[in-house]
Amino acid sequence: MSKGAVRVPLNSGRDRTAPQAFPVGQGRHIVLKSAITTLGIAAVALGSAGVAEARTQIRIVGSSTVYPFTTAVAESFKRSYPQFQAPIVESTGTGAGVKLFCAGVGQQHPDFVNASRRLKASEAKTCAENGVTGILELQIGLDGLVIAQARGGQFVSLSEVDVYKALAANPFGGGKNKAQTWKDVNPKLPNIKISVIGPPPTSGTRDSFKDLYMIKGCESNAAMPALKKADEAKYNLACGKIREDGAYIEGGENDNLIVQKIAANPNVLGIFGFSFLEENGDKIKDVPINGIAATYDTISSFKYPASRPLFIYAKLQHMRAVKGMKEFLTEYTKESVWGPGGMLAKRGLVAEPTAVRAKNAAIVQNMTPLDISTLK
Repeated sequence: MSKGAVRVPLNSGRDRTAPQAFPVGQGRHIVLKSAITTLGIAAVALGSAGVAEARTQIRIVGSSTVYPFTTAVAESFKRSYPQFQAPIVESTGTGAGVKLFCAGVGQQHPDFVNASRRLKASEAKTCAENGVTGILELQIGLDGLVIAQARGGQFVSLSEVDVYKALAANPFGGGKNKAQTWKDVNPKLPNIKISVIGPPPTSGTRDSFKDLYMIKGCESNAAMPALKKADEAKYNLACGKIREDGAYIEGGENDNLIVQKIAANPNVLGIFGFSFLEENGDKIKDVPINGIAATYDTISSFKYPASRPLFIYAKLQHMRAVKGMKEFLTEYTKESVWGPGGMLAKRGLVAEPTAVRAKNAAIVQNMTPLDISTLK
């Protein structure tokens, strides 16, 4: 990104090809700023209790999957609370975002992190070691982790076992993966070279892919759970490691680029969140998993095998110093925003059940900190 400001058309948070770090403003345009600039702006440092005078602009980092939803809420927040400066939202990937979030307390550190999977116990420990001792967890909605193809693609359905056998570096601990085509994996599948574009290791979507596809497929072999108990390192190598011989291609944090690549090649599959599938339905379609297509209804009911919750985490120690943080969370939990038929549902976020939304809205109302003993 250039050092100067860049202006691009505002498209209701849906333009995902533009550089993904910007303050959301009113009107037709927004001003982009780089992460280095926005995270390094000088201001009066936060006091040890996090209550001193400091910057007044909310800063958010993290998941590329959650990014379009949070930018939409940032725009809505600015309209609802014009007295606050527009938030800056940056797409860094979940892993990289959590590292920034957990690095410490103070004006140079982000206030929120978007996450396409739940915070890990090890990450919470790092947060605590760096003085981040109060974290609020808000589950914002549901997503389906889809495997997609061009409209002219030949795949009728895949199973988690198919995906695992195609992409595991060391399938079932039996040595290097030698499968070259999908037909090598399953005789019923097309005789097409295995080529899948997916998220990088820094992405929470990569973690979700491991849990929702790789682990499920691996544990279809009864020997694998037993291996986990006997030798977890060997289990992780067999079940979680993705091959690096070109069958799996890391697509970066801009999921829209993955959409463009698979739309142009019917023999390539892509992995990303449901909202990208919905938005690009004229160019791509999903590959059903176990015969179940990814839809709003199948994800909300968890019938779709790769359904997952999405999160945003807030740094409670910044609440008194950075004005508007609670109001931003309140904006996120409005029924007109995250409810069925709300603003975010129209952008592809699947609304949580009523009871789950009520529980999370109460967390915001009461500023209830996350119980880190519930993390894995």
